[in-house]
Amino acid sequence: MSGHVIGYVLIASYVAVLLAVASYGVHRYALLYLYLKHRKDVSKPVSTFTLAPRVTVQLPMYNEDVVAERIIAACCKIDYPLDRLEIQVLDDSTDHSAEIARQCCEDWAAKGYPVKYVHRSNREGYKAGALEAGLSQTQGEFIAIFDADFVPPRDMLRNVVDYFTDPRIGMVQVRWDHLNREASLLTRSQAIFLDGHFMIEHTARNRSGRFMHFNGTAGVWRRQTIQDAGGWQHDTLTEDLDLSYRAQMKGWQFLYLPQYAAPAELPPEMLAFKQQAHRWTKGSFQTAIKLLPRLLCMKLPWRVKSEGFFHLTNTLVYPLMVLLTLLMYPTFFVFLSPFTAHSWGQVIFSTSLFILATCSAGAFFVYAQSELFGRRAGWRTLLYMPALMALGVGVCINNTKAVLEAIWSAIRRQPSEFIRTPKYGVVGLVNTRIWRRDSMWSIRKLSLPAVEVGFGLYMAWCLYTAVAMLWQADDRLAGIAGIPFLCIFSAGYLYVGFGTLYALWKMHHQHLPAPSAIVAPATVSQ
Repeated sequence: MSGHVIGYVLIASYVAVLLAVASYGVHRYALLYLYLKHRKDVSKPVSTFTLAPRVTVQLPMYNEDVVAERIIAACCKIDYPLDRLEIQVLDDSTDHSAEIARQCCEDWAAKGYPVKYVHRSNREGYKAGALEAGLSQTQGEFIAIFDADFVPPRDMLRNVVDYFTDPRIGMVQVRWDHLNREASLLTRSQAIFLDGHFMIEHTARNRSGRFMHFNGTAGVWRRQTIQDAGGWQHDTLTEDLDLSYRAQMKGWQFLYLPQYAAPAELPPEMLAFKQQAHRWTKGSFQTAIKLLPRLLCMKLPWRVKSEGFFHLTNTLVYPLMVLLTLLMYPTFFVFLSPFTAHSWGQVIFSTSLFILATCSAGAFFVYAQSELFGRRAGWRTLLYMPALMALGVGVCINNTKAVLEAIWSAIRRQPSEFIRTPKYGVVGLVNTRIWRRDSMWSIRKLSLPAVEVGFGLYMAWCLYTAVAMLWQADDRLAGIAGIPFLCIFSAGYLYVGFGTLYALWKMHHQHLPAPSAIVAPATVSQ
């Protein structure tokens, strides 16, 4: 194959991948448009319950020693009639955390609070299995669910429960807030990402009649909805997304209330952040493989199907970004020159900058922060955009691995390992956790950050080459805008890679454990 043919193939591949990435960026702006169109369509309860309905609060846990007492205490303090309330601590712990949670339940029960400790002898189905097991032991008409790192507000149930007077409502979700938003650049970036999701995406989908999803915590379900949709299933790592789509495909309506929030901690360490992102990404694509064909074949409005497609497949952006990274050097520094004025190389490179910069959706995040904290905070978000873009790029390899694992497990019908997000017991800027020592140094644990650092060095080489070519160009202004873009790519991969290596080193030398709690693989539902 001649060099010209290879060049054309590379350029065509690069443009195709770029357009695919752009489609998801355009979709994000479509959600922003839907949010602006429906932002004033605030839902109100159609009526109120004359007698408070029975509510069961489920608290799934696994080795949550530093946060177990906090979440149990917060739920016992919820303002709701005690004779209509039941609190289930669904604890699958295999260490000393079990005794901490058990003792805490006994202490609150002795004070007259309706808290019950439920411990399973096995972890079949993980969180989904625990929720399903707990459901069989309660008669609550409505089921509120909180992960162990959340601190539900006292008025949570009173704010939510009357919306279920509409018999069509199957689930009500509230917004997440963040206990340690300002702890570091990493937590601040995560908070901005999640605020965009909860303020703009959820609101836009729900109020425009599209499908939304329960986020696994900080929401209340109608028991009948769970049962009608087929119950909790554990053949994906995102049992919440899976059940949400099955319930809405059955005709149940969901409701999102961004005016109410439940705070929780954000992973303050790079390893914990990446493990959470990996599980969410893998589970989302598993759900897409499982439910998307069925969704597209149903008699539903086109707007619901198209939004479902983008919603369930948005994780494909990560492997696309990795491909874009790999194609960048041969495309622009071998076959095309981005620094020759009025050339195809300059046009494609400039288009890449525009698309990738806008796909980071600066306006999307700025508007979300403005809605939550005022215009000044919104504009201040622009200062974080380089960090947001870098983190989004840097985590691409981690999440690409998750997508590939989802595809491979679907092909081989293999069970998926569940890696929980470790809880640190953070309060504001303080990390209260005391860890045990764990062995950190292994090829398996070092391979992924090594690849990330390698990608960062590769992009640094692209940056060096670009600067060298730009220095020799007749028109230096022709491609100077690409330099910051290459810096962000290189910095993103290096930040995530070295951040992971630093976390591993710190855990090894300061007696901190790897945030990994992998046990037997989950059983795949047939």
